[in-house]
Amino acid sequence: MARTVQAALDEAAESIGRTDARVLACASLGRDRAWLAAHGRDILGETQDARFELLVAQRQLGVPVAYLVGTREFHGREFAVSPAVLIPRPETETLVEEALKRMPDAARVLDLGTGSGAIAVTLACARRDAIVHATDASEEALAMARGNAGRHGARVRFARGSWYDPVAGEVFDLIVSNPPYVAAGDAHLSQGDLRFEPRAALTDGSPDGLDAIRAIVAGAHGHLKSRGWLLIEHGYDQAGACRALLEEAGFGERSSVPDLAGIPRVACGRMP
Repeated sequence: MARTVQAALDEAAESIGRTDARVLACASLGRDRAWLAAHGRDILGETQDARFELLVAQRQLGVPVAYLVGTREFHGREFAVSPAVLIPRPETETLVEEALKRMPDAARVLDLGTGSGAIAVTLACARRDAIVHATDASEEALAMARGNAGRHGARVRFARGSWYDPVAGEVFDLIVSNPPYVAAGDAHLSQGDLRFEPRAALTDGSPDGLDAIRAIVAGAHGHLKSRGWLLIEHGYDQAGACRALLEEAGFGERSSVPDLAGIPRVACGRMP
């Protein structure tokens, strides 16, 4: 039996909530929310209804909305995403804001483990004079990041490899990273959106979730200019451990910057 737009929305809202239902309806119909509000009595075509139902069914199984619609907003821009990359999150905008505060003119910037490219592309768009490099071990992730750079006209030099391997011999004014930092046994890995995101982007497999951060801190000395900054996003309970790692590595001006929720989120340190 044919359904109206409003009837389909109401039925979907019962299982996935009204907000998600609207987002998926817009994606499946190729319309915006204003159109939905004005056309609630329109009858859905058979193909339209089937497409919407499929998205709703996938959301009922827990598939993140960002993967279903293929995009996620980050720092005021839309980024394409897929299960090959981590979904950009609001807390990572703290890392971007702190990086922008520390970037000198014509800065050379390195983003380690770029994923969707959200950090690197945002920095390159905000500071057109910067020379931004980004690395990732996943070719699928790099393809997504390159597409996002093209979408926003950002000049970013992408290279495949583990952490600093693709930039051997190069030095930077600023190094940023949102590395995997969830502890291997953390129950959150089997809950919510995390179940569908790339495991290698979430956890490095270590009991404390700090092995990737250890590698980034240890390798920074060979790639940071004097007085250059290292900024790393970390977990809600890892601020003390990250500051200790920076101190042991000889970094000065160490700090932990909270995200909008007030949770320590970004570890900062400066080369002597």
